[in-house]
Amino acid sequence: MNRERGVALLLVLWVLALLGTLLAGLLGWVHLQNRQALWQRQHTQAVLAAEAGVGMAVLAQLDRDPLRRWKADGQPHALRFDDASLAVSVTSEAGKLDLNAAPVESFARLVLACGGSREQSADLSQALNQRRGGDRAPLRTIEEVRELPTMDQRLYSCASAQLTLWSGLPAPDPRLASPWLRRALNLPQGGAITGDAGPVITVHSQATLPGGFTTTLSVTLLLNPSKEGARPYRVLRWQE
Repeated sequence: MNRERGVALLLVLWVLALLGTLLAGLLGWVHLQNRQALWQRQHTQAVLAAEAGVGMAVLAQLDRDPLRRWKADGQPHALRFDDASLAVSVTSEAGKLDLNAAPVESFARLVLACGGSREQSADLSQALNQRRGGDRAPLRTIEEVRELPTMDQRLYSCASAQLTLWSGLPAPDPRLASPWLRRALNLPQGGAITGDAGPVITVHSQATLPGGFTTTLSVTLLLNPSKEGARPYRVLRWQE
């Protein structure tokens, strides 16, 4: 009888241990699901707020009064949308180096300015020249530069911020180029940046929620203010 009671006790203890393990796993799973749901809610809220910032920038650029348009100088504008704090800036694609239209020598100088070696500069400019040559289609995404031989992440992070595919200019417009790019390419001083950013702009919109959750959008847009009833812009590039 005592032996049977001992076996029964062990069985009960084993069942309790198993149930405890299952319960701990269930609680962990519920906790993980709650955290994922919270992250998804915050992410969605922050993205919507950042998109609102993009819309505000578009409205400012399409304002008929040139004095109310934002300067395409990359300086953030502090805004609010619901509970989110926004930092929204505008840059012009005309102030960047066009990968399809600019001489490869300008790209080589950009690589050097980003800290690349002379060997890297020569290799990358030659690779870009080959990529653009012959009957091949022009580059369609900035990310294609990342695939050029000897291009590393450090150089790409530096150079990509100064590159475009949508200006069609052989050289950046000095009036709209950043001071860093003007020095790198030895461009003339362009004077004060005005509100005329051209038809293609990039909007950087960072949204921060009260709890500190932050999301940033970088959106390149082709403005289309002339057609009534049509969407006032077309998205060319979207990064989150």
